[in-house]
Amino acid sequence: MKDHVNMHADLQSRRSFLLNSGMGLGAAAFSSLVSPEGIAAGSALHHKASAKRIIFLFMAGAPSQVDLFDYKPDLHKLFKTELPKSISKGQRVTTMTRGRQQLVAPTMFKFARQGKSGIWLSELLPHLSTVADDLCLIHSFNTNAINHDPGKTSFCTGSEIPGKPSMGAWLSYGLGTLNKNLPDFVVMPSAFWSGRVNVQALYARLWGSGFLPSKHQGTSFQVTGDPVLFLSNPKGIDGGVRRRMLDSLGELNRKHHGEIGDPEIQTTIAQQEMAFRMQSSVPELSDISGEPKHVLEMYGPEVNKPGSYARNCLLARRMAERDVRFVQLFHRGWDHHTRLPDNMRGQCRDVDQPTAALLKDLKERGLLEDTLVVFAGEFGRTVFGQGNITRDVYGRDHHPRCFSGWVAGGGTKGGMHYGKTDDFSYNVVEDPVNVRDLHATMLHLLGVDHHRLTFPFQGLDQKLTGVESSRVIKDIIG
Repeated sequence: MKDHVNMHADLQSRRSFLLNSGMGLGAAAFSSLVSPEGIAAGSALHHKASAKRIIFLFMAGAPSQVDLFDYKPDLHKLFKTELPKSISKGQRVTTMTRGRQQLVAPTMFKFARQGKSGIWLSELLPHLSTVADDLCLIHSFNTNAINHDPGKTSFCTGSEIPGKPSMGAWLSYGLGTLNKNLPDFVVMPSAFWSGRVNVQALYARLWGSGFLPSKHQGTSFQVTGDPVLFLSNPKGIDGGVRRRMLDSLGELNRKHHGEIGDPEIQTTIAQQEMAFRMQSSVPELSDISGEPKHVLEMYGPEVNKPGSYARNCLLARRMAERDVRFVQLFHRGWDHHTRLPDNMRGQCRDVDQPTAALLKDLKERGLLEDTLVVFAGEFGRTVFGQGNITRDVYGRDHHPRCFSGWVAGGGTKGGMHYGKTDDFSYNVVEDPVNVRDLHATMLHLLGVDHHRLTFPFQGLDQKLTGVESSRVIKDIIG
């Protein structure tokens, strides 16, 4: 990485070098453009990779681990009893809970062992249960954020402070492209969701490039019209006219770059060329009419609805086939402070069958072995209830101290539980996993040492995992 910095410093005039340093981009911003395959690609990988790409299924709003993944069989005996002080330990809570009784609300849903491995899953996930042996359930996730905005920002960028590069942007910067006709990083938020209460906003900075060159930001696919904004030519403009226009514009931009050396000009040229290639590659990618009937049926009836989570899962598989480096799906509606059982049923109907289908589809095509799939929300939910608590009506508050998610494929072990919580699913008691640890592990599986993937900004060698301690979760790697 330092070689790229020195190269760029030699290329630029003192005036332009100082200009770019002052912008915070500095010489290193040009490094990923000098080496289009990425600064850690090919022989420069820090170690052998087991994964080539990542599909991140982000459940925005925070699913309840108590009702989905973290089985606590004895909680029913403690229905509406006060959560012991020895468990809560005076930990901070949101203003929605402060000053109120913390009464235990056991899940109303049944759990059962699934697959040959016998991992525990809720009855709300009958389809995911059929691929249980591919899942590594992580029960010991924890984070500092107790509210949605910093929670999502931390998961997506490694920091609660807005403005840092997102996971996909770091991978694009560090590893380069696998398909020159498609973006390295694609984002697909669901347009429909069943849990229509407390739906949290999404913001483009969750897939932004931060201080990295803007070419690394995520490309958001749209539900209506062109999948990517302004993909079609304007009326009266054909491909030949567009090609000549880009050639002329590229010549002007290269001249301008030669005068001032701003690396963002090179980014502009690259992005304009990418947009031209995407005019044919994206429509082909988005057209599912050639998919076999049995594949469409596997994803469920909503696969035919553009913008649905099911359609996005199918598109994620098609992107994996075409070597898009990082695909991130956002599904909202998981913030269940009231009527949790009813809302959870709807949310699980949205995601259960398509998620299982995605794993099966990847596996049948030989793609799961080098595609890491991650499923998580920004934090968990409390074991104590909110609202008028009964056996089948309750809500749950935010809980960052422990929550569950899972990984599959990409060199991870399947059919296992990792980490452990106490009997109330309130504190991690074994093998804690911070968000930074997940990021470090994701990079490791892709062949990258998270300590060495850096970018100089504001006097610090910035990293996705930040300056706090983080570790690779080696016990879940096959």
